[in-house]
Amino acid sequence: TEVPFSVENPDTSLDYKIVVEISSDNTKPEAVHEFFDKVAAVVNLHALGGIPAKKLHVVMIIHGPAAQFVVNNEGYQKKFHTDNPNIPLFKELQEAGVKIFVCGQSLNKKNIPIEEVTPEVKPALSAITTLTTYQLKGYAFLKY
Repeated sequence: TEVPFSVENPDTSLDYKIVVEISSDNTKPEAVHEFFDKVAAVVNLHALGGIPAKKLHVVMIIHGPAAQFVVNNEGYQKKFHTDNPNIPLFKELQEAGVKIFVCGQSLNKKNIPIEEVTPEVKPALSAITTLTTYQLKGYAFLKY
């Protein structure tokens, strides 16, 4: 929502580079993962603050318990008996320019075949290397 009385606002002269780590489980797999939704809030709040899309660079790295929520509907049906409610959000985030990665180590550890990962989510070698790479490139770090 608009906050016309705010005295601290995003600096429209800056390029915002943000890497978001998500490793939390989702206790309600029939609903969108609350922390995937928070990444949408990151995008929307910066836009509300006047940051143009060309100055907002968001990378999302998913690992650990959160990795099981990046599979396509077929894989999600097998595990949770419902379609994956996160896929439409992944598509919207991708359209907004968010890069979405899943940790390859988590996929291997959890026996999630790459063929089951929804195409909006790309595999990374690891969450660790993705986080360190983007932080060394000057990305601010958020963890959910």
